Amino acid sequence: MNIIKQQALVLIALLATLLVTTFQVQAKTNIKKVLMIVSGNGQGEQKPGYEFDEFSKAYTVFNDNGVAVDIASPKGGQVEADKYDPSKSYNAKVLGDEAIMAKLNNTLATGSVDAKAYDAVFVVGGKGAMFDLPKDTALQHVIAEIYQQQGSVAAVCHGPAALVNVKLKDGSYLVANKAINSFTNQEEKLFGQKWINDFDFMLEDKLAERGAKFQSSEIMLSHVAVDGRLITGQNPTSTVDVATALVKSLGLTPVKAGVELEDKTMAVIAKFIAGDQSALAVLAKNQEQYHIPLVGMYGFYFLKVADTTLDFEQSLALMLVAQKAINSPNLDMQIAKTQSKLGQTANAKATLNQLITAKPDFKPAQDMLKTL
Repeated sequence: MNIIKQQALVLIALLATLLVTTFQVQAKTNIKKVLMIVSGNGQGEQKPGYEFDEFSKAYTVFNDNGVAVDIASPKGGQVEADKYDPSKSYNAKVLGDEAIMAKLNNTLATGSVDAKAYDAVFVVGGKGAMFDLPKDTALQHVIAEIYQQQGSVAAVCHGPAALVNVKLKDGSYLVANKAINSFTNQEEKLFGQKWINDFDFMLEDKLAERGAKFQSSEIMLSHVAVDGRLITGQNPTSTVDVATALVKSLGLTPVKAGVELEDKTMAVIAKFIAGDQSALAVLAKNQEQYHIPLVGMYGFYFLKVADTTLDFEQSLALMLVAQKAINSPNLDMQIAKTQSKLGQTANAKATLNQLITAKPDFKPAQDMLKTL
């Protein structure tokens, strides 16, 4: 009887081991895998590269959701990012991840990639993407294959430059007749002046030329276009939202992501621009919880594209929220000019007098005050 019991216990142990092994194999098989694409164009100040902020934010979303990641670039090997702040929490976290940094410092060449190994592709932005990614025929093949095997394709900011020449088996462009967005012409003219004259095309124009249904939000606000398994984001602010949408497209339920201070601030700005007046009060009354200088700078740049009275009023409101935090004569002058444009002459005079009190020799303020 003891021998039978011992044999039974051995059999049970063997079955348990077999079941555990089976579940482990199934778990590994079910792990989703994303190929992240970065530009290899970067070369110091001479040539722009990829955006490390976008890479780190997207990778963090994938990693937090148990998605495996490989990294490729047109030529493979080491790639160079544009200048970034390594002390930012999301960048510091990725820089400390030895496994992913090893992959980033020795990227796969797109020509060596087996598309069948991946469930999705995510193209990181950065000005460099405009130079090498549209010309990479191997990358075009990989993107088309992943899409045609029912995988997902995502790109953010200038990343959609990798999509403009991608054709499917029927000869149609991948982006044709699909909702899409990218860094807009307006954003390019405001923030991309250093390289804009070196581009072969404006990204928004080229996507439209390929038949895409281009959509966008106001400058630098998050906007994600989802058309089936094609997911694109407008600018760096859109990165986490694009990566999260990609996770959803893989059939996963995304874990709640931590919101970085800049993104948290931009989300409230977006609510205000959309017409939620209470959002302005949130920023004004809880300044320690937000990146207030970013609020002022957004107002400053939004002013540059303002073309309605509401646009000017919103720009002014945002600049006023951050006026003390920024404490800049240039911002004060823009506030005074906007107040004057809106017919708020008394407010404009008060702003200028306050500036002159602080800086008695500031001639631009003196000259403007004489005209009011």
